[in-house]
Amino acid sequence: MGLHGRSVRQDVRELGDLLGEAVERHASRDAFEAVEDARTAAIDYRQGETSTRDELRNVLAENDEEVNASVARAFTTYFELVNLAEERERVRSLREDEDDGTLADSLPAAVERLADDGAAPSDVRDVLEAVRVVPTFTAHPTEARRKTVKATLVRVTDLLEELDQHRLTKRERANKLARLDALVESLWTTKQVRGRRPEPFDEARNVHWYLANVIFDQVPEMYARLEDALEEHYEEPPAVPEILDFRSWAGSDRDGNPFVTPEVTTKTLERQRDLVVENYRDALDDVSGVLSQDATRMDLASVEASLDRDAERVPSLVSGARERYPDEPLRQKVLVMWRRLGRITDVRPGGYDDYEEFLADIDVVEDALRANDADRIADEYIDPLERQVRTFRFHLASLDLRDHQEMHTGALEEALEREGVDYRSMDEDERVEFLTEATLQTENVLDLTDTEDLSDEAARVLSRFDALGGWHEEYGEEAIDTYCISMTERPSHVLEVLFLADQAGVVDLPEHCGLDVVPLLETESALANARETMETLFDNDAYGAALEARGTVQEVMLGYSDSNKENGFLAANWALNEAQRKLAAITDDLGVELRLFHGRGGSISRGGGPMNEALLALPPETVTGEVKFTQQGESIAETYGNPYIAERNLEQMLNAQIRARHDAVSRGDSTALDDPGSDIDAEWETAMETMASAARDAYVDLLGTEGFVQYFEQATPITVIEELNMGSRPASRSKERSVEDLRAIPWVFSWTQSRCIVPGWFGVGTGIEAYLDAGGDVETLREMYEAWPFFRTMLDRASMALARTEMEIAEEYADLADPDLRERIFPTIESEYGRSSDAVLDITEADALITREWLTESLERRNPYVDPLNLLQVDLLRQSHRTEAAEQTLRLSVKGIAAGMKNTG
Repeated sequence: MGLHGRSVRQDVRELGDLLGEAVERHASRDAFEAVEDARTAAIDYRQGETSTRDELRNVLAENDEEVNASVARAFTTYFELVNLAEERERVRSLREDEDDGTLADSLPAAVERLADDGAAPSDVRDVLEAVRVVPTFTAHPTEARRKTVKATLVRVTDLLEELDQHRLTKRERANKLARLDALVESLWTTKQVRGRRPEPFDEARNVHWYLANVIFDQVPEMYARLEDALEEHYEEPPAVPEILDFRSWAGSDRDGNPFVTPEVTTKTLERQRDLVVENYRDALDDVSGVLSQDATRMDLASVEASLDRDAERVPSLVSGARERYPDEPLRQKVLVMWRRLGRITDVRPGGYDDYEEFLADIDVVEDALRANDADRIADEYIDPLERQVRTFRFHLASLDLRDHQEMHTGALEEALEREGVDYRSMDEDERVEFLTEATLQTENVLDLTDTEDLSDEAARVLSRFDALGGWHEEYGEEAIDTYCISMTERPSHVLEVLFLADQAGVVDLPEHCGLDVVPLLETESALANARETMETLFDNDAYGAALEARGTVQEVMLGYSDSNKENGFLAANWALNEAQRKLAAITDDLGVELRLFHGRGGSISRGGGPMNEALLALPPETVTGEVKFTQQGESIAETYGNPYIAERNLEQMLNAQIRARHDAVSRGDSTALDDPGSDIDAEWETAMETMASAARDAYVDLLGTEGFVQYFEQATPITVIEELNMGSRPASRSKERSVEDLRAIPWVFSWTQSRCIVPGWFGVGTGIEAYLDAGGDVETLREMYEAWPFFRTMLDRASMALARTEMEIAEEYADLADPDLRERIFPTIESEYGRSSDAVLDITEADALITREWLTESLERRNPYVDPLNLLQVDLLRQSHRTEAAEQTLRLSVKGIAAGMKNTG
């Protein structure tokens, strides 16, 4: 008998049947029949009956508003349920592979790889000490589903898992199916679209849920798996250091979002501390139940001595614990710890000053257990808690601050003008000189508390830095110790933040620097000038001192979104790859450790896709062991919503980083692309330069076509997306209408909705064709695909975007545009799609754009249900005067297509 009793087809069928019954019960028989007619017509069309497309279009056009609202709601709810069924199938597959020992990309597989390569325990130790994986959660794009809907879906997930068990009685199974029926009914009768735009603190709470309720419990499991694997392969396994860290932008990312105020950040820090402390108290409750050891049967003198020390500080807590648990010192100690945790935010004295003090008490308990041969209790109950405390400390996740460089420059221009400094008229060299001297001098230049007569934007910048010192004092420096600068173009943009931090008192050079200042390089010019910018900073007296105070580690963030929007998929990927290599070279030359921060989005065009594959595709010289990356919006829900999936993703990322670091160390200073003696490798680089240049030209020409912005507005639902209450962040940086001004997320979201994923492949075919026309050989490209992880990963992701593009649906949207605009732009897009598809298939020598069976099945399962939503959306967009009910249906269609495509931006 297998591990599971159900299949994905059974889950999908039963959930679909329950949904159909809910539609008929709560809408009408007409609505149910309309849904079935649309579904049947769409399936028939996908099976080759082309006439049914017109039939489907006519059915939707003839329905009244109420029926079409039910159609949109039905297909949207269907995708929510299908996503859960497919997620459950993935869990089945993972569990079965683990059970029979065939689970790929696991931690045991990583250790086995090192052992097979002959790595000694000391080599493994060196690799592990270098490795640190740092997922960083952001609030945009906020996932399209409501929190209420998400809570119901979690219950459905739990029921699907329970129904998968073999040992249920008929009555138990019937009860669970009845409960499932009730939950589907609840989904149907719940409002699907938010009535208001979420506030930044709502977004922070959303991130907190995943951190406190899923990831918190998975962290010790990762360490246990790695330790078990090391013990299997090494007689004297090395100790496992901290290799996981978690950070967040939710509640602290001010870039383009004026609603993220210092007050919001304070509330976020406070809630994160409260949540993690509550988790620790829950863990101690659990621990206390197994620490009932009798002091007369075990030597617990060390615990008694610790309690005596506690009594000097919190005598009432110790006396109360001894009275409650006589002759059980371990339990007494745990109770004191539990109560001291409760006093961290209390007006009463005796709370822990920092997490290290709490860890010391945990060590007292663990040491006593091991000294009395109670290792099993220590392993199962104390070690996991210790790992959690070392990972989450008293802040749950460290916050990164972020804002646009223009905000800092503007604030300084205003504030310094009051001090008689004409910062506005200074050139770059003069600004660098002024900021350096002002940062290094003892006396402050600015009073950050004086915001009178400043613009609102300038006042907000000064207030944020003024609050920074208080945050460090109240929550600890590690709780909020990084500042990312969007659109960094020049050294002064970095030095401005360092200067403001100095004025706030969190920097006191040369002895102390309480902030990592991180340039975010995201435009073509910023990436091209990265070496010059960093050389200037490293040679700067103030910044050099700050860098040394921070351990000579420089974090640099690379933006995948705006570089793609600016130059297109292929050119942006190559520019990012080259920028990483340049940064690695300069930091290596100057003896600085580089920590790359990858600003990846959820979609392919914004760097999305399997993170483990992305890590293995990084330039080898950049693999220092520590890697940081953003995880955004719906990708957070998809990656961490299910504990099994969360565990798998964390394990895959650790596997990839351990392997990549081991390979980099084994290779030494020699990397494949650094070898000037390799004609093949030189040819690869030349090929990429040729392809990237041609692809960029084609993409820029498309965006530069007269009327392109108007076409984009007319042939995608961008105007609807901008009005959705999905996130707290405005969709555009200003009120202007241009591609440059539009944020990358709604840009990608709009193309995805129209099933024409231009940002994920446009220019790829032209680039490849240009290389071949210049005398290149397709066999060289095939060699690159087989042997170069960067090229393979890039091409696979383009292939995925091409496979998810549906040109016939895209044409429906193109027909919404003015005829002259349509004829000017859509044929170019359509032609490039065909060119890119053919080129990719020629290189990969595959029969289809997608070769993974499970993914092919998923698309086949989804497409017939996304199509009606697209056609309904097109019909509604075509209407010049929509009723409020039609507007609601239109917004719901956006949500449904997002669920069907499993992507927003």
